[in-house]
Amino acid sequence: MWNSETILMLAENTGITLYMTLLSTLMAYVLGLPLGIALVVTAKDGLRPNAVVYKTLDVIVNIIRSVPFLILLILVIPLTRLIVGRSYGAAATVVPLVIAAAPFIARLVESSLLEVDKGVIEAAQSMGAGLGTIIVKVLLAEARTSLIVGATIALGTILGYSAMAGVVGGGGLGDIAIRYGYYRYESDIMWVTVILLVLLVQILQVIGTRISRKLDKRSR
Repeated sequence: MWNSETILMLAENTGITLYMTLLSTLMAYVLGLPLGIALVVTAKDGLRPNAVVYKTLDVIVNIIRSVPFLILLILVIPLTRLIVGRSYGAAATVVPLVIAAAPFIARLVESSLLEVDKGVIEAAQSMGAGLGTIIVKVLLAEARTSLIVGATIALGTILGYSAMAGVVGGGGLGDIAIRYGYYRYESDIMWVTVILLVLLVQILQVIGTRISRKLDKRSR
C-alpha cells in the first residue's frame, strides 16, 4: 500500500490543497477587504455613515456566513459550472471557497479596523486628510498587525473548507481522506491526510505569527 505511487499521490494532493487555499484566500481578500472597509466606513459612527448601504452589506454578509459550507458548496454548483465549466476538481472548488470566505474575511477586516484608535483618525481629519488617505494611511496602516493575524485565521479556516470539498470530489487532501479513509476503509491513509492537514495549518500559523510580530511596532 505504501509505495511510491501512494507517496506521490499524497504529495501531489498536498500541493493541490495549498493551491486551493492560497488562491481562494487571495481572491476572497479581493472581495472581503473592500467589503470590510465599506462596513466600517458606512457604519453609524463611521467616516461616511450610510444606514442603507451598511444594513444591506451587513445582511448579505450575515446570510452567506449563516449557510454551512457543504450546503453552500452544493448550492453554487450551477455558478461553478458557469465560471469553471465543471463542478469538481481544484479549480471548481475555488469558487465556493471564495464565496464562503469573503464574508468571513469582511468581518475579520471590520473587527481589525474598529480597533484603530479614534484619536488617530480624528487627528488625520483635522489635518485635512481625505477619505482615501485615512483608509490607506491610517486605518489599514494602524491595523496591519491585526489584519495579518486575521489573514492567518482565514487561511486556517479556508484550509478546513477545502478539505470538506472532498465530499463532492473537490480534490486535495480532503478528497484523499474521503476516498480512501471513508469509502475504502484504509484508515492509515486517512490519518496521514489528517496529520498533513494539521501540519499545514501549523505552518501557516507560524508564518502568520512571525510576520505579524515583525510588523507590530510595539514588539520593536
